[in-house]
Amino acid sequence: MKLIECPRDAMQGLHDFVPTELKIAYINLLLKCGFDTIDFGSFVSAKAIPQLRDTKEVLAGLELTNDTKLLAIVANVRGAEEAAQHEEITYLGFPFSVSETFQQRNTNSSILDSLKNVEQIQDICSKKNKKAVVYLSMGFGNPYGDPWNAEIVAQWADKLHQLDVKILSLADTVGVSNPENITYLFTSLNATYPSIEWGVHLHSHPYNWEEKINAAWQAGCRRFDAALKGYGGCPMANDDLVGNIATENILHYLADKNITTGINEAAFKEAMNFSSKIFL
Repeated sequence: MKLIECPRDAMQGLHDFVPTELKIAYINLLLKCGFDTIDFGSFVSAKAIPQLRDTKEVLAGLELTNDTKLLAIVANVRGAEEAAQHEEITYLGFPFSVSETFQQRNTNSSILDSLKNVEQIQDICSKKNKKAVVYLSMGFGNPYGDPWNAEIVAQWADKLHQLDVKILSLADTVGVSNPENITYLFTSLNATYPSIEWGVHLHSHPYNWEEKINAAWQAGCRRFDAALKGYGGCPMANDDLVGNIATENILHYLADKNITTGINEAAFKEAMNFSSKIFL
């Protein structure tokens, strides 16, 4: 069971810049909680994501005293090269969309060009002792009218598998997943590609988070992205109620099933309280 806490995703869409010192303090609290990984920042254009223009400064202030690993998002080869220079970072995350429209909007490249980028990022990871995490964004559907079905998702998953990508995460970018397509995708993909570590990055409304978590868990997913209090989400959702799956909801779900997560409850409570200083 791996829990990936995503303050980067929670903060990136905020209108007002979060001071670097506040980011550092918050992420240092999260580092004490015992998460497997913290998705802490991104090496992308400051023009595109101004909120995260201080990722290198934030990284320099982090207190890495336990086994929690760091993940940074990159959108191209240049960003991957920059992120890979930092020994503290274990994972380079790349958003690979099965929607041509969203891939152009998100990384200013086509799906085929993005596949070439993944190949080069894999090479960078190999040389710099990093691991690539590729997100199959729009993995459960898209609002653009681009073709989507489970076979399309499987097609691109196969091409990424051929590039020896070891970790793939299905991303519900706009909150359109449901128990049926979550169950089908994870069951079929797990069976076809058992060597891949499959994860999920879900968005939800406040009323349907549990059915989504349950479907993924029952289908064998053991890698979950989340964000405290459900902050963040995709601006393209056009719905303020569609945010990241709340970390505390996943913890409650697992606790009800008597599944041990190793999360330090006192540290988690402190981080929850501190989060109100960032997410007003």
